[in-house]
Formats: sequence, C-alpha cells, structure tokens
Amino acid sequence: MNMLKKIVSLRTVRKKIIMLSKITGILLILSYVLSMEFPLGENLSLIIWLLFVSILVLIIDYLLGRFISSPITELSNAAKRMAQLDFSAPCTITSDDEFGDISNSLNTMAENLQQAFSKLEEMNKQLEKDVEQERVLLQERKDLVDSLSHEMKTPLGIIRAYAEGIQDETEDDKKQKYSEIIIAETERMSKLITTLLDLSALENGAIKLHPSRFDFVEFLETVAGRLLIDMPDTDFTLQYELPEHKVYVFSDRERMEQVLGNLIINAKRNVTSGGVLKISLTEQQGNLFFSIYNEGRQIAQEELPKIWTKFYRHKNSAYSGSGLGLAIVAQILSMQNLDFGAENREAGVAFYFTIPIMK
Repeated sequence: MNMLKKIVSLRTVRKKIIMLSKITGILLILSYVLSMEFPLGENLSLIIWLLFVSILVLIIDYLLGRFISSPITELSNAAKRMAQLDFSAPCTITSDDEFGDISNSLNTMAENLQQAFSKLEEMNKQLEKDVEQERVLLQERKDLVDSLSHEMKTPLGIIRAYAEGIQDETEDDKKQKYSEIIIAETERMSKLITTLLDLSALENGAIKLHPSRFDFVEFLETVAGRLLIDMPDTDFTLQYELPEHKVYVFSDRERMEQVLGNLIINAKRNVTSGGVLKISLTEQQGNLFFSIYNEGRQIAQEELPKIWTKFYRHKNSAYSGSGLGLAIVAQILSMQNLDFGAENREAGVAFYFTIPIMK
C-alpha cells in the first residue's frame, strides 16, 4: 500500500507534468471520439471539438503557470534578493515538491546568513568600541604625560636653583633654608603625581567605588572639625547648619571624605580675611543637600563650568594648589550620578552637591 501511494503520489514536479500530459492526451482522444459520435454533422462536430481543445489548452496553460512557472519566478526573485543581501521577504512556496524543498532551503540559508551578518555587525561594533577605547586611553596617557611635564617645570626649576645655591652658599643657616625649600618642593611634586595618578585611575575606571551605609552628619562634623575647627590659623568666621539627628547615606566613605576635604580646603583658601565660611547640610525631598559658602571674589559666569577641569585655576583666586582638587570632586560625584555644581552668591561663591538619603 505504501509503495502504491508513493507511485501515484504527485510530490515531484516531474510526476505532475507527466500526469498532466497524460490527462490532456486522454481528454483530447475522448473529446474527439465523442464529438465524432454526436449526430451533429462532421463540420459542427469538428468546431465543437476545436472549441473544447482551446478551453483545454487554456486550462493546461493556467495549471502549468500555477504549478511550474509561478514557483520558478518566485524562486528566481527570492534568489536575486538574497544575492543583494536582502533577507526581508522570505520565499512563500509551501508545495510538497522540489519547489517547496528549494523554498525551505533558501529561507534557511537566508536566516543563517542574516544571523551571520548580525553577529559580524556586532563584532564590528565591538571592534570599533575597542579601537575607540584604545584611542582614548592613548590620548589620556599623552595628556597625563603632558600635564605632568607642564606641572613639573616650576618645582624642578626651584629645586635646581636652590640646589645650585647650596653649592655656592657658605652660611649654614641659608643652606638649611635652601634644603627645607628643596624638601618642600619635592613633597609637592610627590603629592601632585599621586593625586594626578589617582584622578587618572578614577577616570579610566581602574578604581571602583566601595559604598557602605554611614551617618553623613557625624561624618561631615568629623571631616570639617579636622580641617577647620582644629586649625589654629583660622582668619574667618565659621558658620554651620546641620541636622540634629542622624541621616544615613550609601556611598564610598573614603572617597566622600576626599570630596568634602577638597571642597573645604578650597573654600578655606579662598575666603577673604575676616569673612564668613558657612557649611550647610539640609534634607530636601529624600536627599541631603550639602553646600559650602565662602565670602570672597566671585567667579565669572563663563568660567564656572571650567573650574571642574584638571589644572584649572581661576585667575582671581589666591589658591596656589595643583588645580586637581575640584577635578577629583567632579569625578567622584559623577561616578555616583550625584548632582553637583558651583554658583555665585552675594559677596562670595558656594559649592554644592546632593546625595540620596538611605533609611
């Protein structure tokens, strides 16, 4: 039975064509015999038979077009689209013959090619990112070397000058003074290099933050007390506004100490003699808002965005630091997606940032 089904099956194009030709031949013979048997006259019977043959030819042409020509045209168009790397329209032939098999094969090939091209595109994008990252790293290394070279010129010049002075100096007191200056400049260079390398590591992602939960109020009191209250050489009026209860945050304690220290030192060195330095910490809509204000020269509005860049020093500032403190502040706060900034206020400048409160 299975063998018989296989023999009479029309699952190949060849069998369909053979079967169609046989049926056509049989119909032609039968129609001719029947037309000659009808008592209508030889000429009329011939006309009827020719009419039947014409209709049969049209039917055969339609069937050949549907089962042979149309699939071949669709397969050809699909192959052309795939040759142009257009895989958006799959082949829709679903017949159980060679055309259906070719259609499935073409669709499978198109799917595999599309996946291969997608993976290749992803690899190209990743390669572009890697190349861009390498370019950025090379540029950052160059900037680091250029910055160090520039910043080292002054202390190295001072060290050389005083070292030569020691060679020519005969008085012990002056030699001692020159030695102290050389030591101070050496320490300054060491601190500059350490700070710059730390900032570079933060920018490159080589250093990760390690957040923990802690009371920010007590934390701020400790840092500010060490840098302001405990210093005997203060020449300003210290004011502060802090919550009277504990307020917890989730942040990197060591890095936030660095942020507060740099902001406090910056304010301390820029406050006018006898002026006000005010530290404020308030709760605002689920956040802690920290600000530090110092009376002193204001910063030009167009200069405010530049103060967070490396080695930037405001022309009106008396601060003679490395120019890296605010850059480190900006980097640490940016890594935590915290809002920060600086603004001119009446008779002075205020620096601020916000940090979410953790219950």
